[in-house]
Amino acid sequence: MNCYHYIISKQVQWALNHGIDLIGSEGKRGAHAYTQDLSQNLFESLLPSVEDSFREGNGGEIEGSLDKPAKMQAVHSSSALGVNVFQYWEKNHKAPVIATACRFCAKGNDSSERIIFEEKFRTGIRNRIPPNIDVVIHNNEKSRFRYFAIECKFTEAYSHEGHSGLAQAYLENPSIWSDIPHLYDLAKTISPDDHLFSYLHAAQLIKHILGLKKACQSKDTFKLLYLWYDAPGKDGYIHGEEVERFSQIADADNVHFISLTYQELIISLAKEYRQEHPEYIKYLTQRYL
Repeated sequence: MNCYHYIISKQVQWALNHGIDLIGSEGKRGAHAYTQDLSQNLFESLLPSVEDSFREGNGGEIEGSLDKPAKMQAVHSSSALGVNVFQYWEKNHKAPVIATACRFCAKGNDSSERIIFEEKFRTGIRNRIPPNIDVVIHNNEKSRFRYFAIECKFTEAYSHEGHSGLAQAYLENPSIWSDIPHLYDLAKTISPDDHLFSYLHAAQLIKHILGLKKACQSKDTFKLLYLWYDAPGKDGYIHGEEVERFSQIADADNVHFISLTYQELIISLAKEYRQEHPEYIKYLTQRYL
């Protein structure tokens, strides 16, 4: 069994163990890996502000019908996983807790104020859809860093669908690359099709960096986290190697890029907050570890 099917099978078993009947990707048709109701796939229902963010995003994550469930209803949905981990801290006004657990800052740092989902960051390239970053933690004026941004991955890296590079319009605009020459060289290498990375979607991360850099007018006032779900075997190992390779290139350009697995994050949260937040920790550890 490959990693993609391993993760889905594990999530299907979680649902069945909790008495959640599943449907197919087209209702009665397709693999039965979708909850009948979105709330069944979430620790807590979407906050109105979070729901609005997803409706305004470009992913169509919560738009479903009787014949075709929404993407977020998939038990292997990366957006559902992101909501299950991050929304809790937004609801409880404790953004600094999850910022610290993500290794953005030291414990006791209280500069993080709010958590936004599916936020758009324009790159300055005309006629291109602005990148939607999965989770963005906004900091107050006391912080050196304006944003802590998170790209969340669950099964996507293991689907073996292949990744495209950047459109030519990005590569023909040298001004946006002047302070990140190593990433520019990488962008040219992986475009128009990426034959260098089999699991990591490097072009997506580069676009996030371009969007954050433009919004901050600097590469020094944001941090970008690649938060990914590790899996046993060759696929997980190579994915980890590719993350490290990208990290070295970003570091050569002095971009604040870090990586962390969901398992590492959840174990860290469990060690620190099991007594204070027992139901949240129980849900995450039972479902995702």
